Amino acid sequence: MTERRRIAVLGQLLDVLSWDDALGRVSAWAARRESRYVCISNAHSVVTGSQDPAFGAVLREADMVTSDGAPVAWMMRRLGAPGQQRINGPDLMWRYCGLAAARGESIYLYGGTDETLALLQPRLRAAFPGLVIAGAVSPPFRKLTADELARDIEAINASGAGTVWVSLGCPKQELWMAAQRGRVQAVMIGVGAAFDYHAGTIRRAPPWMQRSGLEWLHRLLSEPRRLWRRYLVTNSLFIWGAARQLLRG
Repeated sequence: MTERRRIAVLGQLLDVLSWDDALGRVSAWAARRESRYVCISNAHSVVTGSQDPAFGAVLREADMVTSDGAPVAWMMRRLGAPGQQRINGPDLMWRYCGLAAARGESIYLYGGTDETLALLQPRLRAAFPGLVIAGAVSPPFRKLTADELARDIEAINASGAGTVWVSLGCPKQELWMAAQRGRVQAVMIGVGAAFDYHAGTIRRAPPWMQRSGLEWLHRLLSEPRRLWRRYLVTNSLFIWGAARQLLRG
């Protein structure tokens, strides 16, 4: 496993990684059933971390933070990681499921709606024959009681899954994972809308928009009322903060 190297973007530390590095780290932790959590960080989460000390601490203390958004990866290239790739949640989940299926490692799905999980599981099994989905839980949108949370954690640990893919949305999923490190005996990876993309309940941006750094625009146009503030306000703050950081050298 390569030595960890991180770069600060707007004060938030992100890991300098290749796809092989990211998949290798998760694989090694999962094989040992280590309690770890991975954050997939885009412009929104970087800006949120710079404004919210509690969320910033969750990002800093994560076992791995990948450059989800294209602007974040571009910024890391300018700051000393010229080959930095965009390592996003949907693709990380998809690639890892292929590895897990090949070696007989089970995964656990936590989050999304019951409808999404019902569509997602057969699609994953069809794409990756032999993939073992040890459990799939759609928790209520309200805050869980202590007993409910304890039951969920007990079920995850009893399942034997090496990874738990968490789709609760940012920042809820990151806060949940940080709070459960040491309790959940698996690697937790927060993947946002990945469940909906792979289930087909939300259409993902076409590849040319992903390559051009315009996936955020596709999501904004798809759900303008819900996402306008996240993308228009936080993206503007990211651009402003990135320009200041680069000008300071």
